[in-house]
Amino acid sequence: MNCSADLVLLLGNATAADYICNKFTDADSAINTTYILFSAYFVFIMQCGFAMLCTGAVQKYNAIRTMFANVVNLAVGTISYYMFGFAFAFGQPSNKFIGKHFFALKDIPSESTGFDYSNFLYHWAFAIVAVGITPGSIAERTHIFAYVICSFFLTGFVYPVLSHWYWSPDGWANPSRAPGVSLFFNSGVIDFSGSGVVHMVGGIAGFWGALIEGPRIIRRFGDRRGKPRGHNKTLLVLGTLMLWFGWYGFNPGSFLIINKTYGASGSFYGQWSAIGRTVVTTTLSASFSGVTMLVAKKISTGAWRLADVCNGVLGGLAAITSGCSVVEPWAAIICGIISSLVLNGLNMLSEIFEFDDPLEAAQLHGGCGAWGILFTSLFAKKEFVTEIFGERQGGRPHGPFMGGGGKLFAAHIVAILVNIGWVSVTMAPLFLLLKYLDLLRVSRQDEIEEVDV
Repeated sequence: MNCSADLVLLLGNATAADYICNKFTDADSAINTTYILFSAYFVFIMQCGFAMLCTGAVQKYNAIRTMFANVVNLAVGTISYYMFGFAFAFGQPSNKFIGKHFFALKDIPSESTGFDYSNFLYHWAFAIVAVGITPGSIAERTHIFAYVICSFFLTGFVYPVLSHWYWSPDGWANPSRAPGVSLFFNSGVIDFSGSGVVHMVGGIAGFWGALIEGPRIIRRFGDRRGKPRGHNKTLLVLGTLMLWFGWYGFNPGSFLIINKTYGASGSFYGQWSAIGRTVVTTTLSASFSGVTMLVAKKISTGAWRLADVCNGVLGGLAAITSGCSVVEPWAAIICGIISSLVLNGLNMLSEIFEFDDPLEAAQLHGGCGAWGILFTSLFAKKEFVTEIFGERQGGRPHGPFMGGGGKLFAAHIVAILVNIGWVSVTMAPLFLLLKYLDLLRVSRQDEIEEVDV
């Protein structure tokens, strides 16, 4: 029974029933649009977090250059996503691999797809988060022109194609494809808010940039003084907390709509409950990861370091982003604890191989993002997966630790490999080309002297 039919039985007047139902539909659209817009505003605040975090983590003579790069990335990324990115990501109708419509927002709003300007704004906010990660890996030695080129390419092509695969209704890995359309491994890939789509993209791109550029001149591996420390711990903490705050739009906002019930009309339990649970899992993972990282570093180095707890928190956030909506709160604690161990292990490897990433962005976003994808495949709960992505004939594959089989796990292993492969074959050649053209790194003299000048 639909709204009008139910009201006709109650009121005995079809005209009145249609009028009331239309008003409810209008209100429903307004509520959901307001929800997604405010979520986008929260995610945008993360740009301030990136700017503060990056600036606080570099040497004082690189502070202006670092903030400049963050603002340029944001502006250039916006232009690129408007012109090409949104179309490649969500342009419909399309194929399994890339979108083909909505270039420069042509035909938006689209009644056939349900996309409005608010959808563009929300996904734009995600795109500029992905591109905001990479500058941390290549900070203090990169030419500003390289930032511009990488930002344009990453937000206009690399990130959108990957997001199409997992989030577009037509994408080959989307777990919520239309009924009757086969799913990848009969499950699809559950990357709800982007541990892979956003964080692995930014982290892997940063890895290739830092690897191809080489270490900073001031970074002396094997020196007992260790890694050069950032000049402003206040900005470091401010940036971390602003990013954490922004995550409360990043993860819960990915539901896109809030006004949806999971039971009979008037039910106490609905999408709003799942959103609340998502906020809780996000918070727990961040907190346990931060504390675990702090203790692990204290044991290994004998010192309490502010940067360790900040990076631990961010690692837990990057990891829980994939499964935030489909796992129990207790599972989020496991996610956070292990994410800090993953980050710590990757940082130890970076020392051994003399890999210089000033903000540990490749290890944090790339490594913890990959762990988040794997974690989701192990702990996704069938009830939550079904509520969010809908019923499927034969049931929804879920995590083996939650009584499910291995299909979701297999799909997520493939997703991790695909993510690494896609970003590598697109971004590594770009960095190599920039290096060949002498556009990647500033001169040795500029790097030794004050780059800001």
